[in-house]
Amino acid sequence: MYRCFACCLLAVLLSLSVLAAVPPVPLRYALVSGLEDPHLPYMLSLLQLACDEAELRCQLQAAAAMNQSRAMVQMGKRDGGIDLFWGMTSREREQQAIPIRIPLDKGLLGWRVALVNASQPDVLAGVRDVKQLSRLVAGQVADWPDTAILRNAGLQVLTSQDYGNLFPMLQRKRFDYFPRSVIEVQREAALPVAKGLLIDRNLVLHYPTAMYFFVSPLKPELAAQLEQGLRKALKDGRFNQLFQRYNGQLLSQLALDKRQEIALPNPQLPAATPLQDRALWYRP
Repeated sequence: MYRCFACCLLAVLLSLSVLAAVPPVPLRYALVSGLEDPHLPYMLSLLQLACDEAELRCQLQAAAAMNQSRAMVQMGKRDGGIDLFWGMTSREREQQAIPIRIPLDKGLLGWRVALVNASQPDVLAGVRDVKQLSRLVAGQVADWPDTAILRNAGLQVLTSQDYGNLFPMLQRKRFDYFPRSVIEVQREAALPVAKGLLIDRNLVLHYPTAMYFFVSPLKPELAAQLEQGLRKALKDGRFNQLFQRYNGQLLSQLALDKRQEIALPNPQLPAATPLQDRALWYRP
């Protein structure tokens, strides 16, 4: 019996030593909004969780800061230096990269409240529909899918190529409101660059969309492993625990159920979006 136990112990030790000898997999992610990306802590936690659940030793590495369009191009190159980035889905993006169709944000990216100039705190008060909202001008980044969604609904949008420029543009009243996702707006409102801006208390825009991990088309095995990890995390509850840890208090403070909701269509939403799986989506 002792010899049997010793053999089993030796086998376990050997397997552990083999695992320890396996080098970690470098996983290079694009900083599409720089180090100030409000999604960064949550997304990195989710990415690490996916790796852990898939039993994949990942070494998370930040690649250069760049906009989302460039990240898509770089992921398609063998020497592009990027394995994935996270962002809002669209038909075009799902053709260019491998989408992992699990909404990392439970659709929160499509729930939008606005930053407004502090000298005009009630600019959105009394707005009840798209027609009334179309009299005002929103600010967005030119290559964000949100820009096309807002314009498709008949709303006026002033764009910038750079996310950071939108804050001083709103401070100078170049536009009237800056729609931000409910998981972005509170953190952004507290940034020094947002001095003189406030979170609107009246309105919430909603359109169906999802934030996915987009993986390089040259890395299908990595995409499959990360999807497996995320699905395991959904099943064992760790995904929802992480979601609540980062988002629960923020959602409670914004009181979305007490705001005027304006629903907008999303013509860019791919047909494969898993809208029918209610467990994947947030609803106030």
